[in-house]
Amino acid sequence: MVGFDIARVKLFFSLKHEGVKYPCALVHWYSRIGDSPDNNTGMWVVQPDVRDDEMRFASVIHLDTIFRAAHLLPVYGNEFVPSYLNFSQSLDAFHSYYVNKYVDHHAFEIAF
Repeated sequence: MVGFDIARVKLFFSLKHEGVKYPCALVHWYSRIGDSPDNNTGMWVVQPDVRDDEMRFASVIHLDTIFRAAHLLPVYGNEFVPSYLNFSQSLDAFHSYYVNKYVDHHAFEIAF
């Protein structure tokens, strides 16, 4: 996974400038924790990039810079997961995530 960054797409949009259409995405960034994958799982661990005021770093990127989708699994820790938590809140509810390299063949080859 060295050379790749993980980001969460929040919005797809396009804009036109001087007659050229630019397909874009608004993303929130994640950073790798450590210099190698987790010893127990073999998966990289990432955490959201946040500013001092706890707001997440965001950027607008061109769609051509997106290589493929990543499957993020929460690092649950020792606490119980709240029963009211649903799937749409999962990427906001945890402090770190595994990048699942076992989700398919291509991810396994890329996220080594």
